[in-house]
Amino acid sequence: MNTGFDLLLNNIKLPRFWQHVIFWVIVSFFITTLYSFQTNFWVSLRNNLLYMPIQIAYYYAIAYWLVPKYVFEKRYVMFFMMLVPLVFACMFISRTIGILFVAPYLIRVMHVTDAGYIASTQRPFFEQLTDGQSLVNSFKGTNLFTGFVLAIKLFKMWYERKQAALEAELNALKAQVHPHFLFNTLNNLYSLSLNNSPKSPQAIIGLSDLLRYMLYECSDNEVLLEKEVFMMQQYVKLEKLRYEDRIDINFTITGNLKDKTIAPLLILPFIENAFKHGTSEQVGATWINIDISVTLNHFKLKVANGKPERSVEEGHTPGHIGLKNVTKRLNLLYPHTSRLKIVNEEDTFFVALDLDLKIIKHSAVQQMVTA
Repeated sequence: MNTGFDLLLNNIKLPRFWQHVIFWVIVSFFITTLYSFQTNFWVSLRNNLLYMPIQIAYYYAIAYWLVPKYVFEKRYVMFFMMLVPLVFACMFISRTIGILFVAPYLIRVMHVTDAGYIASTQRPFFEQLTDGQSLVNSFKGTNLFTGFVLAIKLFKMWYERKQAALEAELNALKAQVHPHFLFNTLNNLYSLSLNNSPKSPQAIIGLSDLLRYMLYECSDNEVLLEKEVFMMQQYVKLEKLRYEDRIDINFTITGNLKDKTIAPLLILPFIENAFKHGTSEQVGATWINIDISVTLNHFKLKVANGKPERSVEEGHTPGHIGLKNVTKRLNLLYPHTSRLKIVNEEDTFFVALDLDLKIIKHSAVQQMVTA
């Protein structure tokens, strides 16, 4: 049960600027605590506040300038040519801060008595700046935590780009369903109009309902299963208007469709394929069987159709664009939770789809219905 505090947290969304500020405050606190064991917390905090601007500038220069401009554009040589001077610049700036502000402060506040350390801080500035061991320590101090944060950022950027590419591909595949379906349905209307069928207005209304569903409700990644199945029933009714008694259709549904979601228009290509390749104007009565069953979150679809003599004689292979399209979508959306079986026999074409669906809470269902 969600408390009022939980709901408040869910509704809070900080601006991106403040997200970054909070992140660096946490990072600064962590580094301060880490180095406080060598001195004390306040000395560590003071010194860390001097170094932190260098680390922040170093991080943003790589994450928001070099990587997007050169790595993502595959200009790797230019990336390294720009990265090397940046690393050296940050390393020398960090070393300069250590010479001018950190070391004298530690000697004065912490009462350092180590004669070797004191003598090393009294050398000429340039000699201290170019000291090999000190530069290595400066390099490690600059890159240790920044490198870790940068690795997280790069992984996030890579994942976002991958998701964007995946989303674009899914949208392209989904978009292919619309004109393909519309073309076939307009053919149905054309056939009815040629015969001056009184069922033409009913077909137009059915088509408008389906198009409204596609345009306004299928833009989401998932839709309610019961709504998707209902629209497929409407599509079957639309096809029945065209073929009338020349086709025997058996559409059965078992199980509870409520409180489950599915990718939109995932079922349509299988049913559309059955009508497209399992019927013929020249051949007598044919048949199509559609069976949907749901057990808990397990969804199963079976679509079978007879193949008219025309398809067999002409060597026409059922299913091209539609089935290839839906197979790609299944691989992208349900890579580990879907199983698709296609059997193409001499007189029968059979498709079986097994899918694990997401079960949603009643409140989420209400939001999807009212959206």
